Amino acid sequence: MNETMLALLGFVTIIAVITLLLKNVTVPSLAFVSVATITSAILVATGTFSVSEMGDFIAEGVKGVHATAALFIFSVLFFGIMTDVGMFDKIIGALMKKVGHNVVGVTLMTSIIAMIAHLDGAGAATFLITVPAMLPIYKKLKIRPTTLLLICVTSMGVMNLLPWGGPTMRAATVLGIEPNELWLQILPMQIVGIIIALATAVFWGVVEKKRGAGTDGENLTAEAGGLQEEVREYARPKLFWFNLILTLVVIVCLIFVKVPAYYVFMIGCAIALLVNFRGASLQNKIIKSHAGPAIMMSSTILCAGVFLGVMENTGIMNNMATVLAGFVPMSMGRFLPIIIGVLAVPLTLMFDTDSFFFGLMPVLIEIAGNFGVLPAHIAIVMVVCRNCATFISPVVPATFLGIGLADVEIKDHIKRCFPWIWGVSIVCLLAGLVLGVVKF
Repeated sequence: MNETMLALLGFVTIIAVITLLLKNVTVPSLAFVSVATITSAILVATGTFSVSEMGDFIAEGVKGVHATAALFIFSVLFFGIMTDVGMFDKIIGALMKKVGHNVVGVTLMTSIIAMIAHLDGAGAATFLITVPAMLPIYKKLKIRPTTLLLICVTSMGVMNLLPWGGPTMRAATVLGIEPNELWLQILPMQIVGIIIALATAVFWGVVEKKRGAGTDGENLTAEAGGLQEEVREYARPKLFWFNLILTLVVIVCLIFVKVPAYYVFMIGCAIALLVNFRGASLQNKIIKSHAGPAIMMSSTILCAGVFLGVMENTGIMNNMATVLAGFVPMSMGRFLPIIIGVLAVPLTLMFDTDSFFFGLMPVLIEIAGNFGVLPAHIAIVMVVCRNCATFISPVVPATFLGIGLADVEIKDHIKRCFPWIWGVSIVCLLAGLVLGVVKF
């Protein structure tokens, strides 16, 4: 099979995966492995590669993502344990007591709560914690629920850049590096994003106050969805400070200790389980309670490894990039990081996370490589700029959970959030250029 035919096969393969994902025909893991298998069969049938060679390519692909899969399993378990023992509830409850009926205080606290809740990188869980807790207060203060969602999604977008967050792990998987390594490059842009998220909360709090919000002067702390009063089955209030310190130590080790990120979470999980839950039976029960999301995401990452192994090691990606690069003027090639960064938010509305990172990113990296642009710079702009819009995208399931909890129509959510989020994305891109994180 010649280079043009390999490129054509690659385009068909990626379109097939993206179509399966966007139409919800099957779960991402099955889409990746089934399409990759069909592509492999075609390559074997045409005599391009042998079965043994394809097996080696697949093994290499899976080998490149196993660390990321392990990271996700143990990070989900660790933060799940911290949620079970009530650590986050206690922090959020204490913060809410400081707010009362202050409109700007409420919107600012919404941002902080969303950031804390999103430490585990799970969008659905963040919406479940933040929206029910804050919506009664917003209604009482006459703050629009679309503002609640706008503040939430802005805060969640910047927190989703953490190394155990889905987009960063996916991008690191494509690059073949540790998520921690990619995150440390992104960190300056994330800090800027956090500042923007907090500023967003303050700005819209002022806007809502000018619209007449906060006319009721009563203290609304008790209305906070009952979150601070919630008693969890496995709550460990006497161990709050231990669990908080343990969480901080884990995060510090991720930044400064040169060991695999998954190993840090392994140790953190072991300590958290041993201290908070006595006996193998109870520990086993806790682990099983968090097995669902851990298995779902890790299986997706491993199957994406199969897909990437087939696409990259057979040379398909290189050939696709060569074909596409022919359509990019030489004068514009070096500006690809900026072009991609600017277009990331609109693209997010069309592509879900898996198709965006596992479908588009490898091709764009190869194209950019032909113009001397480093793969990491493409990955950084795709992660940071795309993340801003993750939870306004209609192809991201958590979006519908958020709007359902807030009783907001998807069209109203997108209409309200899209211009602001796109602006936030571009500001983050400019920050990356100024700080030297992104170069062209």
